[in-house]
Amino acid sequence: MRLLRRILITIVVTLAIIFIGLYGVASVALSYYEARKAIPITKIVPTELEDRSVSDAPSTKLSYLGYEFQVPWSDLDETQTKLYPSDKPQKVRADLHFHSGLRLAVSVGPPRTIETQVANDIHTSPQVFEALFGKSDYSFLRTVYEFSPERIRHWPPSSTRSSRDTVLLMLKSILPSKPAESGIFNIQNANYKGFQQGNPMREHDGLILSLYSDEGGIEFVLSLKNYNGQGITQSELNRIIQSLRKSS
Repeated sequence: MRLLRRILITIVVTLAIIFIGLYGVASVALSYYEARKAIPITKIVPTELEDRSVSDAPSTKLSYLGYEFQVPWSDLDETQTKLYPSDKPQKVRADLHFHSGLRLAVSVGPPRTIETQVANDIHTSPQVFEALFGKSDYSFLRTVYEFSPERIRHWPPSSTRSSRDTVLLMLKSILPSKPAESGIFNIQNANYKGFQQGNPMREHDGLILSLYSDEGGIEFVLSLKNYNGQGITQSELNRIIQSLRKSS
């Protein structure tokens, strides 16, 4: 009986070692495959702005959706301004048009708008998201944007770590917008932190500025498809960023 027991124990231990080995090999192999097949946008991480100058061109002070900011252009076509939703008193989006063909869409949201939406989309509780990404949209996006295939941890194998890295890689594949292909940049002023998607020094159809505080977030989407000006400069974008504040 003792001999049979020892044989059974040996068999069980051997099978366990084989299973763990196969799991480890499979997990590591999968992580390498995910890193190798990742799309190019996942390899772009936030960097600091090289140009922090602020345009001193004649500007227009605007106030929409509970925020004030300045744009370094004086050709706003107010007849084309639209606020959304059109059927509700509380507006969350302003669509602004300039005679130059530039279009500026401004959207606002309460704290943790993005985090809550993504958690609902992938059927994950807000508590899990908070543990993984922090308590704000800014910390959530920072975690996602700073992740890249090079940061996938291949060894030692861990189902929890592998799952987290897989989720981060998935989010990094879908959350950045097309302008981010030319760069993602850290931006901030005295009260807000966020990200700029798009490098104005490179050819593009648009740029996105997203800024967050404990009171909520605001996003500026600049569409340049019909813009007939000389191009948008970083100092002009900095004018919007540095002038942003809550309305009195």
